[in-house]
Amino acid sequence: MSNSAEHYLRQLQSLLPLGDAWTREDEATLTQFLYALAEEFARIDGRVDRLVEENDPRTTLEMLSDWETAFGLPEGCLDQPDTIEERHNALHEKVTRIGDQSRAYYIEIAERAGYVITITEFHPHTVVDPVNHALYGELWVYAWQVNAPEETVRLRNVIGGVDEGLADWGNDQLECIINRLKPAHTVPLFAYGG
Repeated sequence: MSNSAEHYLRQLQSLLPLGDAWTREDEATLTQFLYALAEEFARIDGRVDRLVEENDPRTTLEMLSDWETAFGLPEGCLDQPDTIEERHNALHEKVTRIGDQSRAYYIEIAERAGYVITITEFHPHTVVDPVNHALYGELWVYAWQVNAPEETVRLRNVIGGVDEGLADWGNDQLECIINRLKPAHTVPLFAYGG
């Protein structure tokens, strides 16, 4: 909590020597001068408090662009998020992301971006598999399938500005996210349907 201008005025007045020449009356020119200094000290004190907020990617406003530059946002084919909230979420996700290669990881990443998906993994056919098992060759171990609705609608909340949309449609961003985060030796396939 920052100190007020009145607090700084009292501190400055306490530094003055004693005597009639160093009056502390409200109307005195000296008091008015010290109050002008005290207002600036209070403003700086308030800015220091705000600096704590700027140090957190979830609450930064003035340094948001600097944070995004430092962490390489926006990433590749992804569009710049439209709202401050989306920019905070993207930055926080990038700062705290821990990679993984599990299905649960990719499902969670897609969910954070507003997509509901499932993942199908493929295994080569062997002689012990049931007769109705698909005939996948050895290279299919490097492929996996992302199953998503044909058209995903991502809803936003009303925290944003009046010029920001409340929803957007499409799966291009999903494909970009998956392709950007996939293990380099794998091939994700995308299947859309109801």
